Amino acid sequence: MIELKKVTKSFGKQVVLDEINLNITPGSISAILGPNGSGKTTIIKSILGLVIPNSGEIYVDNQPTIHQWQYRSKIDYLPQIARFPENLTVKELLALVKDMRSQESSEDDLLKRFGLVESVDKKLRNLSGGTRQKVNIVITFMFDNPVLILDEPSSGLDPVSLLTLKDLVLEEKAKGKTILLTTHIMSLVENLADEVVFLLEGKVYFQGTKDEIISLTPASDLERSIAHLLSNSHQEQPVSANQMEESYE
Repeated sequence: MIELKKVTKSFGKQVVLDEINLNITPGSISAILGPNGSGKTTIIKSILGLVIPNSGEIYVDNQPTIHQWQYRSKIDYLPQIARFPENLTVKELLALVKDMRSQESSEDDLLKRFGLVESVDKKLRNLSGGTRQKVNIVITFMFDNPVLILDEPSSGLDPVSLLTLKDLVLEEKAKGKTILLTTHIMSLVENLADEVVFLLEGKVYFQGTKDEIISLTPASDLERSIAHLLSNSHQEQPVSANQMEESYE
């Protein structure tokens, strides 16, 4: 469903993505992990066409994305930080987004699930950060497209809302959707992800299942395995799964 072939992106002299090759399995949940500055958000923005790579190819549903825009109608996107007009109410914002998307939408159940029914007539400038994030989630999930891209979706959420989000993501996966997310919250990865993509310095350092990444380090769980990878990030080149396995035999 989503494929990157030798994608490179630089900002000035800084290479953010270095010939990235990535294939996201259709109908799966893939978590992109890595330290700050590893290229996670740049990958997402490149897939969305918000950043144009210096070289390489990106495909969504087997169609090239570079200098195209129609494919974006198949993607629902949750940005890490959403900026909306402060003077709008929640109801007005939802109406505006629906007019822009011109797609069928269903937000009533989402508003109830995230406890937003009583907030729909409030202006965005009067909402807390966590409530804004819940509005952001409603906007993302109220459409029904085959691809979901979630950039740090748990930001600012309380524990109940986080559980609601997890349930919602699994429900969307059950519909056959392809879901790509970035997060620093390991419980989200543990509960949701079928596959982990670990980035370091603009390269894919590891791609595989959660069990594979745990088995290839001396750690006993995913969080400690990720910490182990970070502690070994001084290596100049990414290591393959086979190389990692050999190093612990």
